[in-house]
Amino acid sequence: MTESKSIIQFPKETSNGAFKRQKSVFREFIQEDSKYIPEKERYHLYLSYACPWAHRTLIVIALKELESVISTSFVDPIRSNKGWQFGSNDSRYYDSINEFNYLMEAYKIMDTEYNMRVTVPVLWDKQTKQIVNNESSDIIIMLNSQFNKYTNSKLNLYPEEHKIEIDELNQYIYSNINNGVYKCGFATIQKVYESEVENLFNALDKIELSLEGKTYLVGAKLTLADIRLFVTLIRFDAVYFNHFKTNRQHIYEYTNLWNFVKLLYNNEKVRPTVKFDEIKDHYFKTHPFINPSGIVPVGPSIIERLIP
Repeated sequence: MTESKSIIQFPKETSNGAFKRQKSVFREFIQEDSKYIPEKERYHLYLSYACPWAHRTLIVIALKELESVISTSFVDPIRSNKGWQFGSNDSRYYDSINEFNYLMEAYKIMDTEYNMRVTVPVLWDKQTKQIVNNESSDIIIMLNSQFNKYTNSKLNLYPEEHKIEIDELNQYIYSNINNGVYKCGFATIQKVYESEVENLFNALDKIELSLEGKTYLVGAKLTLADIRLFVTLIRFDAVYFNHFKTNRQHIYEYTNLWNFVKLLYNNEKVRPTVKFDEIKDHYFKTHPFINPSGIVPVGPSIIERLIP
C-alpha cells in the first residue's frame, strides 16, 4: 500500500458505516502516595489547539492558573499519516522536552508494539520519562484537584456536592455531542449518518432546554461539564456544520446554547485558548477522505458573532 492511499482511509474506528472511538490505554493518576505524586514542574502536557479533547485540558490549566506548574507544548495542527507531528527547533511546534519528531515516539516508549491511533492530550512525566495518562477526562480532574497547593486559584470545577450530576451529564454530552459530531462526520452509510444526525440534534435540543433560565449546566458556577460541552460547541459552526455535515442548524441559531458559548468564549482566560485558524486547518486539511481538495473555507465569521 502506498503512502498516498493510506492517508485517504477512514479512521480505524470506522466499521460497518459507523464510528466507534478507541479507548485510551494509559490511565495512571497523579495523587499523593502514588508513583506519580503532585509536584511543580514535573509534568508536561502534549497538546493541540485544534483538538477538542486537548482543548479541555488547556482551558483547565488557564482557569486554575497552572501555567507555571504544568509545562505544555503543541503539535502541528495538520496531522500526517504518521500522526501528530512536531516541528523543527525554530518552530512553535517544537518539542523542547524530548525533541520528538512525532508524538508516536512517546507511545512507543510505553509500548513498542503500539499500533493504534495516537491521540492528544498526553500527560507526560519528565522524571520517569513516561506517559502518565492520555485520557482527557482523567487529566482535567487531576488538574482541578491535585495541584492546588501550587496555585493561587480557589476555583473548584468539580465540587463534591455536584459530582454525580456532573458525571451523568458528562456521559450524556460525550456520547451524544462531543463524540456525536464525529459519528456524523465519519459515517460511511447514509442511514447511519442520518440516524447519528438525528441523535446529535435531539441532544442539542435537550441541552438547549436544560439551559433555560440558567447560566451553567450544573449549579450556579462553572464546572467541568461546561468546559466539556464548550469545546465542541465552539467548533460547531466553524467546522462541524460543513465538514461533518451537521448542517441541520447552527449553534448560533439556538438562544441558550449560543449565550452559553459567548459567555465562556468571552472569559478572559478561555478566549486565548481558542485558535480558529488551527482548528480549521486541522479538520479541513487532515481528513482528505472528507475534503480531498484540502481547501479551508474562508468563513463563517464566527468571531464577530461571539464578541459583544
